[in-house]
Amino acid sequence: MKKSLLALPFAAMLCLPAVSLARDTAHFLDFQMVVDQALADGQLDGSVKFYLKGQRVPGKISQTFPEATANKKTNAANKSDETACEWALRSVLISFQNNAKRHGANAVVDMVSFYDKKEYGDPEKFECHAGAIMAGVVMKGKAAIVK
Repeated sequence: MKKSLLALPFAAMLCLPAVSLARDTAHFLDFQMVVDQALADGQLDGSVKFYLKGQRVPGKISQTFPEATANKKTNAANKSDETACEWALRSVLISFQNNAKRHGANAVVDMVSFYDKKEYGDPEKFECHAGAIMAGVVMKGKAAIVK
């Protein structure tokens, strides 16, 4: 029985792992600008302040709570990468604000990006990864009481 010359290469290709053509673009964007916009839009209520690792925290930290992680994604279709990343960070900030309030805290300190379990600490920027249909931000931070 003769095998088709086209059948063999096709069958061999089925055994190979799929090649992903998905886009995963890393962006490092201004953190405070997004915080300020979320405050102005009323998504954050101002009762909790946010401090990236390396930022000076005004006042004295009297208590910190266990580290929390927030992993948020948003639809990136028909949005610029930057806009989608800003929306994902807003979701992270809302999550951290709610966690801080549960602890009676008024700040989140030592915030770092934690995408793919790799820490990126910058006192001004956050890391976001954007693809064709999704954008995501992962951050870690500690709720704290600052006096």
